[in-house]
Amino acid sequence: MFPERFSNLPAYAFPRLRALLDPHAPAAAHEHDVLHMTIGEPRHGFPPFVEQVLSENIAGFGKYPPNDGTPELRAAIAGWVRRRYGVTLDPETRVMPLNGSREGLYNAAMALCPEQKNGQRPIVLTPNPFYQVYMIAAISVAAEPVFVPATGDTGHLPDYAGLPEEVLNRTAMAYICSPANPQGAIASAAYWRDLIGLAERYDFRIVADECYSEIYRDAPPTGALEVAEEMGADPERMVLINSLSKRSNLPGLRSGFIAGGPQSIARVKQLRAYSGAPLPLPLQKVSERVWADEAHVDENRALYQAKYAVADEVFAEVAGYMPPEAGFFLWLPVADGERAALKAWQETAVRVLPGAYLSRDVAGANPGQGYIRVAMVAPIDDMRRGLLRLRDCLYEVR
Repeated sequence: MFPERFSNLPAYAFPRLRALLDPHAPAAAHEHDVLHMTIGEPRHGFPPFVEQVLSENIAGFGKYPPNDGTPELRAAIAGWVRRRYGVTLDPETRVMPLNGSREGLYNAAMALCPEQKNGQRPIVLTPNPFYQVYMIAAISVAAEPVFVPATGDTGHLPDYAGLPEEVLNRTAMAYICSPANPQGAIASAAYWRDLIGLAERYDFRIVADECYSEIYRDAPPTGALEVAEEMGADPERMVLINSLSKRSNLPGLRSGFIAGGPQSIARVKQLRAYSGAPLPLPLQKVSERVWADEAHVDENRALYQAKYAVADEVFAEVAGYMPPEAGFFLWLPVADGERAALKAWQETAVRVLPGAYLSRDVAGANPGQGYIRVAMVAPIDDMRRGLLRLRDCLYEVR
């Protein structure tokens, strides 16, 4: 016997992509120069001091790490939040290190979503397209996931305020990613104010996924915590989740944090004590040092800013090209994402992800259907070569 709750899940994005592309050979002209632009795995160098800090603390693998994280790591995280957002958090009660952001995004629902909202099955709002853990978190707590289009018409962010009142009255949680994956849109201070106001009016909690917050063109994206602080919102109204994966090119470190009100963090900590696994002590020491250093983040951002310039140059004459405000993805318009991805593979040996694989059909429409997602994580010369192949294969330049 198996549970029914997960029986209707579609195949995950990357198995779907392999099923689409692998039966076909890549372009013969480029078979020795296959370019993978599907996965958002940073490939820039991580901070040079990581190896030394790890080696100095290797003995920590011989001890069980504390469930809540070391006091030093919590203080480093709170220090970064204060420098970045101007918000002071008690490191004892308002932050907790994570085994990567996905742990927090999932466990926020497990620990904080109620069984009922106004006497009915609760709703969890998620942008569409979206990071798939939002949906599975909702399903895991027997909530109803409601997928809200994040399209050009809404600035590529979900218009939660435009939902019917009967939906908002049942809403218990709302996920929001800013900068957005995959579109690279940034929630403005006004957007955050409106969303926080909506959450206070209808009494739901915001889960702010800000994992791409340190990769941007010019000004740092406004953060949810700083706007909530300015508004004097209830600290329990939202939780913020971030990680070192994108900021510091350390996806394999699996190190992030969750911040929120004392009651929320206490519940997340309690769930972790029963069902989770804290970060090993040597990795906590590395994380402590990395959160305290900004020089490597500035260098990393400069590399991405150079990549933005390349993408803008390559697609300057392509109708509908939307320069990303932040993050490291291009969300490129096409007639059909699956056909475009297959054509690009067969004719250029470039692998990209159909946008529909990141979205769900709602009322017969899929907001990702007419897009492909392209990750700008490869070395800049490889990236330029891949983007030029995609442009010449998929577009008629004006």
